[in-house]
Amino acid sequence: KPGRCEMSQLARLFIEQSESGLAVDQVPLRNFTPDQIRYAIQALMAEGRDALAYALGDAGIAMYPNNEEMLAITSLLSVVREDWPVAIELITELIEMQGDQATCFSYLMLVRSLICNLDLHEALGVVILGLKKFPGNPDLELEYGSLLDLLGLADRKSTRLNSSHVSESRMPSSA
Repeated sequence: KPGRCEMSQLARLFIEQSESGLAVDQVPLRNFTPDQIRYAIQALMAEGRDALAYALGDAGIAMYPNNEEMLAITSLLSVVREDWPVAIELITELIEMQGDQATCFSYLMLVRSLICNLDLHEALGVVILGLKKFPGNPDLELEYGSLLDLLGLADRKSTRLNSSHVSESRMPSSA
């Protein structure tokens, strides 16, 4: 595991590159692990240097496109940026990569990103999948009820995850 000094080194390097007017894409990321990049992104966000964090996230996911750490942090950055199509794509990839180990939080973030992108039917399918995996989760239950209301299906609330809902449920297709 990288230490705090290593994380600070990458964050400082990115800040120095930016302040000196040099392109931040000149930072040699191959010398850093995905975990170190994630820590540096967190440090940059904590210091209010969001644009640098986004640039580091973009560079990190380009270098490590199939890494769980990079998918997790860049999907969160996409949510913060309100870049819903990218957030949906990255969170979907993360859930697929995690398989049975996918977290309730990942499902919830995907549902909320789909809602913000106005993909309500897909959001309903994902929330149902999430509730099958995490039955009774209050946050997923709340999203489920809200989606039924938004879609004019409030009369189906009492039936809870009936077979017609479950058969329609699937993850959104990755773009």
